[in-house]
Amino acid sequence: MYRKFNPNPCGKSVGDCSVRAVSKALGIGWREAYCLNAAQGFNMCDVMSSNAVWGTVLKNHGFNQYPLLDRYPSTYTAEDFLNEHKKGVFVLGFSGHVATAIDGILYDSWDSSSETPVYVWTP
Repeated sequence: MYRKFNPNPCGKSVGDCSVRAVSKALGIGWREAYCLNAAQGFNMCDVMSSNAVWGTVLKNHGFNQYPLLDRYPSTYTAEDFLNEHKKGVFVLGFSGHVATAIDGILYDSWDSSSETPVYVWTP
C-alpha cells in the first residue's frame, strides 16, 4: 500500500527523495534530515543524494543494508516486498530513487510501489 508523504516545508518533491526517506525512517523533520545528509555529504566530499551518503546516515543510526537482487527475480517490486514485510521500518533503494516503508505502507511523494528495489536498509 502506498501513502503520499512529502514533508518538504515548501511542498517541493524533486531531487530530495533521500531527504524524505531519511526523514520518515528516522522519524525526524525534513530540515533535520536535510542537514544530516548535507553534513555527511560534506564529510565524504560527495553530494547528499548519493547512495553512499544517505546510506551512511542510516548506518550511523543503526540501520544495516541487505541486497535484494540476488534473492528475488527482476520482476520483484516494492509492492511485493511490502506484502512480505508487513511489520518494521525499511528504506528501499531503487535505481536512482529511495523511499521508506513502515509496517507495510510505502511512504513517498509518488507511487513507487511498481519499482524494483535493489537493496533494503533496516534497523
